[in-house]
Amino acid sequence: MIKILSTRFEFDQYRNSLGHDSVGLVPTMGNLHEGHLSLLKQSMLENMVSVITIFVNPKQFGPSEDFDRYPRTLEEDISKISQLAIHSDKEIIVFVPKSIQEIYPENFNSVISIKGITQKLEGRFRPDHFDGVSTVVYRLFVIVAAKNAYFGQKDFQQCAVIKQMVNDLELKINIVIMPIIRNSEGLALSSRNQYLSEDERIEALTLPRTLQALELLILEEGNYDTFVAKTLSENIKWDYLEVLNAETLNLPDPFTKKLVIVGAYRLMSARLLDNRLVHKL
Repeated sequence: MIKILSTRFEFDQYRNSLGHDSVGLVPTMGNLHEGHLSLLKQSMLENMVSVITIFVNPKQFGPSEDFDRYPRTLEEDISKISQLAIHSDKEIIVFVPKSIQEIYPENFNSVISIKGITQKLEGRFRPDHFDGVSTVVYRLFVIVAAKNAYFGQKDFQQCAVIKQMVNDLELKINIVIMPIIRNSEGLALSSRNQYLSEDERIEALTLPRTLQALELLILEEGNYDTFVAKTLSENIKWDYLEVLNAETLNLPDPFTKKLVIVGAYRLMSARLLDNRLVHKL
């Protein structure tokens, strides 16, 4: 069963009518692909009700970024969600705020700002981006009052920021991070992939293939610092390529066992993110 709600009033009425707290939240900006749907499928497995939100959040876009052209495909999104609902007896609520005011009421003037972890990687290139992310996610946590919330590993730093917020503010919600979904060539699925030309799609594979090569080098205990330095010096399209402690996003020490390789690669039409988790023996 699928139900579409577009106002906070409607949603509050529905949420207050539930006699249980078995609610999962899947926050999205729409233009759904298999990565998003994998989050919804997991929520449906673990909760009686799944709430998937579709809201292009203006607060996480910089002034020169793609807020206006970000793909909005609500009809197709509803169709994809409906296909999942056909094969399940679980309830799916699609919350599509009809205006920004449904999330940020008039005179809303607060920001959730997580320090430290947001000053590196994406934070160096997108000032205030994570303030926008943490603020909208906090608002959705308050509105939906879910037991579990589902996010994709592709946005690894974003996941770390959200987990830090939940920990710092002692929020009563469980964060579930789901694996990256890739296409047949290994490119991580992203709504922005559709911006790419055919030539750019081929070049975009530089990102996952470099991360994979770096993972093998780490597991073989090779000199990955040299590999990273050489890669960055030979191709200016890398915004960053780093090997970090997966728990803290700090530089690893010799005893760190759980690493994350994070990379951002810039093409003419889109800027792509990817990562790989590496468990050292």
